[in-house]
Amino acid sequence: RRADGRKVLRSSIREFLCSEAMFHLGIPTTRAGTCVTSDSKVVRDIFYDGNPKSERCTVVLRIASTFIRFGSFEIFKPTDEYTGRKGPSVNRNDIRIQMLDYVISTFYPEIHKAYSDNSIQRNAAFFKEITKRTARLVAEWQCVGFCHGVLNTDNMSIVGLTIDYGPFGFMDRYDPEHICNGSDNTGRYAYNKQPEICKWNLGKLAEALVPELPLEISELILEEEYDAEFEKHYLQKMRKKLGLIHLELEEDSKLVSELLETMHLTGGDFTNIFYLLSSFSVDSDPSKLEDFLEKLTSQCASVEELKVAFKPQMDPRQLSMMLMLAQSNPQLFALIGTKANINKELERIEQFSKLQQLTAADLLSRNKRHWKEWLEKYRVRLQKEIESVSDADAWNTDRVKVMNSNNPKYILRNYIAQNAIEAAENGDFSEVRNVLKLLENPFQEAEGFREVQEDAEEEGATATAAACAQETRSRLPYCSKPPLWASELCVT
Repeated sequence: RRADGRKVLRSSIREFLCSEAMFHLGIPTTRAGTCVTSDSKVVRDIFYDGNPKSERCTVVLRIASTFIRFGSFEIFKPTDEYTGRKGPSVNRNDIRIQMLDYVISTFYPEIHKAYSDNSIQRNAAFFKEITKRTARLVAEWQCVGFCHGVLNTDNMSIVGLTIDYGPFGFMDRYDPEHICNGSDNTGRYAYNKQPEICKWNLGKLAEALVPELPLEISELILEEEYDAEFEKHYLQKMRKKLGLIHLELEEDSKLVSELLETMHLTGGDFTNIFYLLSSFSVDSDPSKLEDFLEKLTSQCASVEELKVAFKPQMDPRQLSMMLMLAQSNPQLFALIGTKANINKELERIEQFSKLQQLTAADLLSRNKRHWKEWLEKYRVRLQKEIESVSDADAWNTDRVKVMNSNNPKYILRNYIAQNAIEAAENGDFSEVRNVLKLLENPFQEAEGFREVQEDAEEEGATATAAACAQETRSRLPYCSKPPLWASELCVT
């Protein structure tokens, strides 16, 4: 940000850990090769709030087949009618041709070979393939609750990888409008907007490929392929997450939607709810159901957590002024706020007011009722699976196996990353190594792996530093839903 080209320890650890986490989750990504920290310091204003601090410089070695992005092709952009700005290589179609030749021949050799005598058909086949790859990539993100944070064209890989881990975050409490980037004031890159924004970025890539690929061809490909590929891959993945391994029914999409709605209503932890579902018993034994409901509701938000989530963010006087301005001077209001933001704040106030009257017992009862309704639908769907197979026990073994290989137990939650960062900032990197080891086996606890610091003799003189960093943080298992203090974490 200050044009010194330096990366700091905090963001370097996050990028290193998350790129490795994504790889072991089976999601296309750049990789982390090494992370090296120096004693040099730079000043950074982390939250852009006028409170800068010194941070240690760090270098991350990133590995990928290529770092060419959608935005790489926007160097040819003509002059913008509003800003007057243009790309540095405007009118240099010779360079565009060279770039396309390089990308397709190097990273899409089958396409290059199949259409060697027709460049338009070749370019169209390439655009179709990157459209489908991007749709599948964002479907994978949605299925593990991963939010990228800044999905502009320069953060989209030309080969369909997750690239540039900045203010990312894995969603804890399920909220379709979850924003992981504290500086994304409009929610442009919110969780539920990711599929839409990736499609928009593909549209910008299409514009940047003209005249080598006419827009009427690329726009038709985008409309025909993107949504269909996303929905197909998303539903396939969700079926695996729910253990629907034999039948593909039209009603499955509705079952998934109703599950997410139930998660939203109850403040369910996205990762842990999915992980728990593999232990759901298909038989209708009331005692087993009650035990399972206890486990599910323990992964839902408490009254205290909901109060933090729905705490009003505007000063009442500021809100009142904004409402008056929206009525009296819409043009001025449009410069400083949006109706969507105001409506969201009003909803927050209403929810917060209701929470003041809500007891823990009332919340538990309500949550159990919601989950019981959905589980009954889930049981009916699983019974259809059983009826389609000859051996119910073998089916159940396969179901659990498929679910446990598609629903991670461990993800890089913000509070886990923060604990590792604080220890590292105090000179102890053992927690970073612990977390890395954990993320290399996200679907089940590695044999013999204990969620503790490394042996004292390995820690040596850094033990005191680690204790310092951790003293304000209660130690939880890495698979726990986050503690209340984690809601205060902000990543920009």
